[in-house]
Amino acid sequence: MEAKAQARFVRVTPQKARRVVDLIRGKQASEAVAVLKFAPQSASEPVRKVVESAIANARVKADRASVAFEEQELVVREVFVDEGPTLKRFRPRAQGRASRILKRTSHITVVVAPKTQRENKEGTR
Repeated sequence: MEAKAQARFVRVTPQKARRVVDLIRGKQASEAVAVLKFAPQSASEPVRKVVESAIANARVKADRASVAFEEQELVVREVFVDEGPTLKRFRPRAQGRASRILKRTSHITVVVAPKTQRENKEGTR
């Protein structure tokens, strides 16, 4: 049973967030949290919070369905960063001019799901 979590309008550029997201794609969920906890990038904190939220959502779904919940079996199946709206600001420049500053935002989405039998067999080869 897969669970999903989203963080929208996060004030980090999508390019920087994608660098962090690539670190955890396909990893075990608890391992992904550990990697993000010690990653030096500033985008790792919001991504870690979304992964922890997805794990909590999986726990709630399992409780509602009366299914045993094993956090060790959860894998980050999908994780992606979409671009949110851009805040446009101006900065004063020389000779009375102004230049535009783009403050970009991101939508971070994480999907966690337990390993399937097929994935277990592929991992042992």
